[in-house]
Amino acid sequence: MKSVHPESAAIDIDDLPGEGHRIRLSGAWRNNSLGTLLQNNGRLVPVDGTRPIEVDLNAVSEMDMAGAWLVRRFVAARQKAGGDIKLTGGTPAMRELLRVLPEDVKHPAPPPAKGPLFERLFAPVGKAIVDLWFDVVAMMFVLGSAVHGAQTKLGRGSGISPASVVTQMDHMGVRAVPIIMLMSFLIGAIIAQQGAFQLRYFGAEIFVVDLVGILQLREIGVLLTAIMIAGRSGSAITAEIGSMKMREEIDALKVIGLNPIGVLVFPRLVALTVVLPLLTIIANFSALYGASVVAWSYSDITFDVFTTRLHDAIDYSTVASGMIKAPFMALIIGIVSAVEGMKVGGSAESLGRHVTAAVVKAIFVVILVDALFAIFYSAIDF
Repeated sequence: MKSVHPESAAIDIDDLPGEGHRIRLSGAWRNNSLGTLLQNNGRLVPVDGTRPIEVDLNAVSEMDMAGAWLVRRFVAARQKAGGDIKLTGGTPAMRELLRVLPEDVKHPAPPPAKGPLFERLFAPVGKAIVDLWFDVVAMMFVLGSAVHGAQTKLGRGSGISPASVVTQMDHMGVRAVPIIMLMSFLIGAIIAQQGAFQLRYFGAEIFVVDLVGILQLREIGVLLTAIMIAGRSGSAITAEIGSMKMREEIDALKVIGLNPIGVLVFPRLVALTVVLPLLTIIANFSALYGASVVAWSYSDITFDVFTTRLHDAIDYSTVASGMIKAPFMALIIGIVSAVEGMKVGGSAESLGRHVTAAVVKAIFVVILVDALFAIFYSAIDF
């Protein structure tokens, strides 16, 4: 008789003359006591495969999935090889656990062979273009469904929920005011400080007012505000809609006859369209105030001089050129975030991936739209 005792699990092998082998298992067959046995690659013990084998479980005190899997794999291997093997003893729970376990693990299929170099180079490009087209179609669908789901046509009752819109305005606008003001104040102060430092060499520090006023009102104010809202509110929209998709709440809305895009997306689009221009105004005032503080402390430009020069440097078109962009950027942020939220699958990994994609895509498209507006303004001399 020979025995192996790895910690609290034990195996005893009895050679039965003319009858085969009896493998007596004893102790606690748990994951933390099977380290040595699990290295045997399912053979359990090296015994003669031509003689019958009896596996006795009477002395096993505990058995978890790891121990049951080791025994089940050994039994299945013996049966597949045509050997005679049987299980005896053990509690009903152990026997049931051994019965329901599969005979072997299904290994994943090997990865497909690499294709030609041309295919490997251009397949990702083609996939990206197709995905871009599907995203554009999905964005148009979300925009159309949001308007349709709001039921704003003449002769029909309005489906707009004022309470929902006001709630979203509070989340996306009112609660974003402190961070927008702080960011814009610092940006205005930095632009004024750097501009004054460079213009000092030419004795033209007063023109820092022109620099800050035009740059902030035309470009920086609305662009940085939209980027902040894309990172703050856009990610929230994707996370909220994505979590609803994971919990099948969107399917529940469809079952009761409601348009989920009209119910969930439209109030957020309305709120974004309203609050982003207002936040842009707040950002512009904060940036100009920060610039005036730096100009006064760094270049001795008083507030009266700063204000007078600012009035001479800007006009109505300077303010309007920046404010016109705000509603378009708000719609882009809301639609892109909603589309990514609708793509979320059933896993937390999918939710995180689409939240990240929503922020990246929204910021990219916002910058792209700002560049297109700049080209358009130059073409019409606005």
